This record gives sequence, structure tokens and C-alpha cells, in this order.
Amino acid sequence: MSKRDYYEVLGVARDADENTIKRAYRKLAMKYHPDRNPDDKEAAERFREVTEAYEVLSDQEKRRRYDQYGHAGVDDQMQDFWGRGGFQDSHAFRDFGDLFGDVFGEMFGFGGSGGSNRGADLRYNLELTLEEAAAGKEVELKIPRHVQCDTCHGSGARPGTNPVPCQTCGGHGQVQVSQGFFAVRRTCPACHGSGRKIESPCVRCAGQGRVRIEKVVKVKIPAGVYDGAQVRVSGEGEAGVHGGPAGDLYIVISLKPHPIFERDGADLYCTMPVTFPQAALGAEVEAPTLEGRVRIRIPAGTEGGKVFRLRGHGVSDVRANQKGDLYVKVQIAVPKKLSARQEALLRQFADETGDEVYPERSSFLDRAKKFWDELAGED
Repeated sequence: MSKRDYYEVLGVARDADENTIKRAYRKLAMKYHPDRNPDDKEAAERFREVTEAYEVLSDQEKRRRYDQYGHAGVDDQMQDFWGRGGFQDSHAFRDFGDLFGDVFGEMFGFGGSGGSNRGADLRYNLELTLEEAAAGKEVELKIPRHVQCDTCHGSGARPGTNPVPCQTCGGHGQVQVSQGFFAVRRTCPACHGSGRKIESPCVRCAGQGRVRIEKVVKVKIPAGVYDGAQVRVSGEGEAGVHGGPAGDLYIVISLKPHPIFERDGADLYCTMPVTFPQAALGAEVEAPTLEGRVRIRIPAGTEGGKVFRLRGHGVSDVRANQKGDLYVKVQIAVPKKLSARQEALLRQFADETGDEVYPERSSFLDRAKKFWDELAGED
């Protein structure tokens, strides 16, 4: 499936400035964020789409390359963004909390991302074969991430000490700012919404309440997962600051091309060559499936392009809880090399048969003759 234009995704003009792009992303990200749309795969895909668009259009160099070359100019960089077989951090995700913090702080008086100190979401791109996707599997992923500091247990303070209230906001995590006739509450710039100050920081985490490690996470990939699907693992993202809740981990699935099958939803398609004698006389042949070989009957007189449907030999549909079908298209194989005897026999066959054994050809020649006669009559 081709990607949509990034400006169209965010709903902005091509000459939109940085603030317009940020506002558009903030609005869409709020609408489609997985926390606000649990188990909604369409919303999760839209969230991924708007985040990818923002990642490019908010970066001056990436935007220049995209404007000049389109998706081809940034595809390699976006592979790095989502991670090819590994996790890649991004300013789009690092800034995500700040974007939400401003909005919620102004609209509802919350502390925003600074008040909740929620950890960032992480992305991991996992490449699977068609067989692995069809069967499902459990994978172990090594994820570089922040976890709660086991020395201060997330407080950020040296053991035996406690944080003190922030003097700027009085421990509320917010300050009131007047804007004309209105007064709005914003995240405190001194304590970043935590409402406290750490006078004796923990030595291990330098007062952050978390440390960076490489953690092994076991993830069960469901059978029938499709290309571009996301598997959400709750709480396995970055640990929150100062004991805040952890973000989530999103496993983004990509499927390797298969040498035989093409997939469309839960159905599989393949093209299988058969010989002219098999097609003309009929035969029982072996056809490939993901489970192994099956035998199918080719009726006498089978034409090239004939499609045989093998029910239940597709892949599981994770949304409908049923298996798709396999469609086998027959292709008549033409011999490329013949021995002298084979060529003689084939010529004898051609001499002894007329158009009557090829009804489609006979019908075509009749229509062509009528067409030529009409052309001659016009002259």
C-alpha cells in the first residue's frame, strides 16, 4: 500500500510553518493516541501515520528532502526511525509529552506530561517470514530503555533523604500565567510539573529516578498478523520520571517477500506451472501450501489462467477468527528445448489436428474473418 502525502496526513498546506505543523500534529496525536483508543487498530495505524509525518515535516533537512524527492527521499531515514530489526529513538516521541502537556495544562489545569511524568512510548520494528506470521510465535526482544532506579525506587533522591516542595510553584507543579483577560495554568518551569525539588540526588540515577539498561522482553505475536500491524505491550516503554507510569512498547510488523505466495488479507495466491499434456489430458498434481503438499485434480482441457480454490489453506484472520483460502492459478508451461523425435511427434500432432480441437481459436477466427469482411466491404 502506497503512503499518503505527509502534508495530507497532517492536513496542512505545503508552505505551512513549524508552529502550524506542530499544532496539527498535536491535535491528531491527541485524537488517535492508543491510550485514548484502546484495542482500536485503525486509530493505532493513524497515530503511527501522523507521527511519521510529523517526524519528517518537523525536521528541516528531512522536510527539504521530502519536498524535493517525495517519500523516496526519506524512506531510508524512516526505516531508521521505526528501526530495522531494532529500536530507534526520535524527537517526535520525546516531544510528544511536551505537546500534550501544553494542551491539557491550558484546557483542564492539569500538570501535563510534566505532572504525570509518564514515560515515552517505544517502537520496535520486527521482520517476520510469511510462515512465522501465519503460525504466530513468541519472540525475545532486547530493548534499550529506561527502568526505575532500584537504589532510590524512582524518587530520584539519595536513600535516607526526601524531595522538598518546589518554591516556584509551592509544590503544585503549575504556575498561573496571565494572558490579557485570561489566566491559564502552565507546567512549572522550575520543577517541570513534579512539584518538588531534589536537594540530594541519588548517585546511581543522578536524580532522574530511572536508569538506562537493555531489557529482554518476551512478546507473543498472534497467528495471522499482517504487514504493518502493531502489537502493543503495555508498560514496557520508557519508565516514567520520578516514579511516573511507564510508557508502552509497540511492535511494528513487516513481512519478508515470499518466493511462492502472495498474501491479500487472510488469502494466499500462487501461480503453478503445468505441462501441456497435463492440461490437455488431465492429471493429478502436487500444489504447495504453507502446511506442505496437497494433491489437486487438473481436469482434461484445463486452460491457462484457470484458478483452483483450496479452502482453509490461507492464513488465520486475526480479526475474524477464521482461516482464509489458497488460490492456485494454472500456467501452461511451454517446452523450451525439444529432441528431434519430440519435435517430429509435435509436428505430427499439429498436422493431424485442426481448429476444431481448439474451440476458442475457431471462434476467434470466425469473428476475425467477419471483421475483415466488413473492412473489405467498406473499401
